Amino acid sequence: MNLSRRNLFRSMLAAGATLPFHGEAALAQLSMVSNIPADAVKINANENPMGPCPEAAEAIYSVVKKGGRYLYEETFIFQKALADQEGVKPNYVQAYAGSSLPLHHAVMAFTGAAKSFVTADPGYEAGERAAQFIGAKVHGIPLRPDYSHDVRKMAAIPDAGLIYICNPNNPTGTLTSRQDIEWLVANKPAGCVVMVDEAYIHIAGAQAVTDLVAAEKDVIVLRTFSKLYGMAGLRAGAAIARPDLLEKIRPFHAGALPVTGMVGATASLRAPNLVPERRKIIKDIREQTFAFLDQRKFKYVPSVSNKFMLDVGRPGREVIRAMAAEKVYIGRVWPSWPNYVRVTIGTREDMASFQAALLKVMNT
Repeated sequence: MNLSRRNLFRSMLAAGATLPFHGEAALAQLSMVSNIPADAVKINANENPMGPCPEAAEAIYSVVKKGGRYLYEETFIFQKALADQEGVKPNYVQAYAGSSLPLHHAVMAFTGAAKSFVTADPGYEAGERAAQFIGAKVHGIPLRPDYSHDVRKMAAIPDAGLIYICNPNNPTGTLTSRQDIEWLVANKPAGCVVMVDEAYIHIAGAQAVTDLVAAEKDVIVLRTFSKLYGMAGLRAGAAIARPDLLEKIRPFHAGALPVTGMVGATASLRAPNLVPERRKIIKDIREQTFAFLDQRKFKYVPSVSNKFMLDVGRPGREVIRAMAAEKVYIGRVWPSWPNYVRVTIGTREDMASFQAALLKVMNT
């Protein structure tokens, strides 16, 4: 059943089709909200309001005039630039339009009727939805009291095919230690692959684990340019892994990548001081927001990312609706944490509006 589904998916992708868990209905249940007023504050989707850096914007503008061609060479240039930065060979990098696609494709490649998908709860739901669609069992392992991944319980799932670690975690913005990830890689079930999603790693300033890839471990690292690099709408990302692992997910991938995303990503990698400068901007706004919450005795999960979970003390969906009525759009609720809402760190002006709206909503 699952094998035939995989073959069907390959045929659909080759024809340019959209898989059901990639479609509008799935996205709408996550971060896509329609009919947001133009003057509203949008801090619901972990986006970076700074947008592309000037170097990336200039590269994108310049290449648009060549957009009538596929320009595959720009993908190869991007892959080489990222490989050089991460200390791996170019054939250890596969470019994608963002990082959700390689997550979906890895689920299809490494899980199925006999192999489970293991993830955190709460955690980023895209992989779980893909696994459910193809009929793979999902194990959602609750975070530990310090909000890190419980790697020992994850490793204890005997039929695990893919163990997914988002680090820092989405939605909590909390880190799992390098020591824990190394332990998981060393103690996972035989034949299992560990996928480490580092979408927010640059914001946290934590140590990446691409050196585990260079050491030939059963690890796939995901990267995206949607977060710190401010390219969510331009779509650029990559999977970094041994060539044999990339080869197992490559059959689900088809077509040329958006050249605007490729040149923007390459320019972003080469922009001097971009990462530390943006990390500081986000950190300063995040800490000011936390100081506001502390002063008013709100409970939240301490985050090192560009989002955090806020305990609103009542059904989170009620607060989301009330905040939207104030033209402040915050993130979603996870079933296991029904009284928490996810809030993205926006601009200083965004967060001032968030603070005012929150006080109004929570006092009514």
